[in-house]
Amino acid sequence: MPSSVDNLRTDYRVRASELTGRGWLNTGGKDLDLAALKGKIVVLDFWTFCCINCLHVLDELRPLEEKYADVLVTIGVHSPKFEHEAKEEALVAAVERYEINHPVLDDPNLETWQAYTARAWPTLIVIDPEGYIVAHLAGEGHANGLGVLIEELIAEHEAKGTLHRGQGPFVPPEPVSRTLRFPGKANELTDGTFLVVDSGHHRLVRLANDLETVLATYGSGVKGYADGPATSAQFNEPQGVTQLPEQLAGQLGYHAVVADTVNHRLRSLNLDTGEVGTLAGNGVQRLLDSDFAKVDDGDPLNEALSSPWDVHFHAASGIVVIAMAGTHQIFHFDPVANKIEVLAGNGLEGLQDGPAEEAWFAQPSGLAEDKDGAVWVADSETSALRKLTIEGTGIDARATTETAIGTGLFDFGFRDGAAEDARLQHPLGVEVLPDGSIAIADTYNGAIRRYNPATKEVSTLTRGLNEPADILITAGADGTPMLLVSETNAHQLIRMPIPADAQQVDEGAHQTQRPPTKVSSGAFELDIRFAAPAGQKLDDRWGDPTQLQVSSSPENLILSGDGTSVGLHRTLEINPDVTEGVLHITARAAACDGEEGGEIPDHAACHLYQQDWGIPLVIDSSGATELVLDLRGVN
Repeated sequence: MPSSVDNLRTDYRVRASELTGRGWLNTGGKDLDLAALKGKIVVLDFWTFCCINCLHVLDELRPLEEKYADVLVTIGVHSPKFEHEAKEEALVAAVERYEINHPVLDDPNLETWQAYTARAWPTLIVIDPEGYIVAHLAGEGHANGLGVLIEELIAEHEAKGTLHRGQGPFVPPEPVSRTLRFPGKANELTDGTFLVVDSGHHRLVRLANDLETVLATYGSGVKGYADGPATSAQFNEPQGVTQLPEQLAGQLGYHAVVADTVNHRLRSLNLDTGEVGTLAGNGVQRLLDSDFAKVDDGDPLNEALSSPWDVHFHAASGIVVIAMAGTHQIFHFDPVANKIEVLAGNGLEGLQDGPAEEAWFAQPSGLAEDKDGAVWVADSETSALRKLTIEGTGIDARATTETAIGTGLFDFGFRDGAAEDARLQHPLGVEVLPDGSIAIADTYNGAIRRYNPATKEVSTLTRGLNEPADILITAGADGTPMLLVSETNAHQLIRMPIPADAQQVDEGAHQTQRPPTKVSSGAFELDIRFAAPAGQKLDDRWGDPTQLQVSSSPENLILSGDGTSVGLHRTLEINPDVTEGVLHITARAAACDGEEGGEIPDHAACHLYQQDWGIPLVIDSSGATELVLDLRGVN
């Protein structure tokens, strides 16, 4: 069997580039360089805080950081996608919010990103104690392979005398005491109180109508997973909550469904007793399968889910609609039948409308229902507002998707006007206003926007907020409708009037500023490199265990070679009449525990490795004729 060095290490010996950027966080005010890290095993984690896959990797790395605390140093290199993420104060808040316990380099101009030729979020680079790059990994799911590599590097460099054990450069920031900490979604209860997801405290809070007095808490406030009474139950960064109708709640024995995001579960909450339970999810992060809606027809507690971000009870169909951010899909849970299924989205990341199995989403994060039963979706990574038309009831329901605002993964901005020209920036919440128009928590623009379906016009209701994540319509003291906004980075809920006349904003449209790859037209070779990590072998029991999906924006960028098929090599034909575009690539490979060349043991643990790339291209006669990407670092 090849060693994990053969499987995981790069086939070159290159000195790591210096770490440059605007500044450092979590170092006690000190700047770091490679000389200060000499003698340590270093993992560079290229991330951006909007990216759900990056958030998954933060959690994957935590056990390694704890186990190898005296030899391993993780450096988060924050290389932003959105304009808002380049703001220093926004990054500071994100580092606190996601409880990042390692140094973070602020890289707003992508200097270090380019020095290490990163192409996707997340990307992991491993540097050995002598300062050489030994692995270059894209995507998530690499914790097991990294653990094996770290053990080998420890043995190798202890023998050489080049490994230095001891405390790393991480300096924790001073803790801050708050009533709410990064609140997520909120519901107004029938008695005029509010049930708020207190995400940063890993609990839910019931607030009085004054939005300050805490009436009850649900969850111990300690990150983890545990069912039981309110005082001992545990959540992990929950984000969404929906209240069930009174009659249904009495039938089921719980009043609310909670999106327990980092636990990858749906939880139940009885508001009378404080009892917390689990409705769906086995705690294992779901990775995409090539078959649309492939969900085991059995106990939802045995299903793998992935970062559910919001939930909404849809009365007409009797289902709980779920914004499943981690797989870029919309799921639904039938609480009476006790079943869970895909409602819309085939799992490809991007913006495409159509029937359930054809639609593409990108981190759907907010849900709201209008008077006609349509569900509006804040599709955060495409900076889009989407609309679901749901047909059928219960677990057999399906949805058709259309787009009201938004054009793609890399297009965002702050612009009012005709919906086709309007721009949002990473919205996380939606609500239906009394006149039937749609209010949008335009999170990274710090604004509440309004979309009028009748006129297809976009306007701005208010701005100057600190990452608003949710909106409710509630009655003011005189009974007039008010906006209730969950202002996440200000750690509060606030009320504000709905202006009679919307402001008009045009601060332009933007695109993610990643350096494009020059390619030539005509035949173009695409190769994805992958090898199973040590102790695993490709799962070829049912044929080729790899799959490659290729598409483009615009569609005519590729004349031939797009689509889905097995294998990790593809010959494309690039259209000479198109000057630029984006190549969308999804690669998957399945491996199971077992010896190379041997049989896969019964009940062996199996793993699905996946990475999505969006590669901006410029067509140039002097450009490359091939593109090689690593699903894992290989020889």
